[in-house]
Amino acid sequence: MFQQFRTATLLLVTLTLLTGIIYPAIVTMIAQVAFPHQANGSILRRGDTEIGSALIGQSFTGPEYFWSRLSATSLTPYNAAASSGSNYGPMHPALAKSADARIAALNEVARTDKSVPVDLVTSSASGLDPHISPAAAEFQVLRIAAARKMDEADVRRLVQQHTDDRTFGILGEPRVNVLQLNLALDQQAEGL
Repeated sequence: MFQQFRTATLLLVTLTLLTGIIYPAIVTMIAQVAFPHQANGSILRRGDTEIGSALIGQSFTGPEYFWSRLSATSLTPYNAAASSGSNYGPMHPALAKSADARIAALNEVARTDKSVPVDLVTSSASGLDPHISPAAAEFQVLRIAAARKMDEADVRRLVQQHTDDRTFGILGEPRVNVLQLNLALDQQAEGL
């Protein structure tokens, strides 16, 4: 019996050291060397001020900003500590009702006759998606150009500059990081 206890204790200590300390330390060191920006949260800064993370969606409500996907996080929108989806299936009446309300609200301020892209009326699975589709960005160009008194071509150029292609050319879809695009809009307005 003592032999089994000793073996179990030795195994517990060994696996705790390997999987709880050594392996995480090695992975952390590799990440810090190979991917320091991502390993530290992909924080975006303006000067010394932290603006946000390129990996977490944020709320933008002003007419002069591109709007993000809806957040499904509980209570506080875009709360990274409360990541969750709405769990509504495509046939759920509450999803259709909220999407219809969002479409009506977007059409009131859209300044375009294009149909509303789906990613502007539904939330992502995590509720924290920092990206919108190029179509969702294009849908908002006229509103932003009018609000900022900018030429539409300049706004479209910024969208194109901040559109990421598919990962490795085949994975996912083209996407636009809303925070980075809005920061670029602000920098252009400030003449930086």
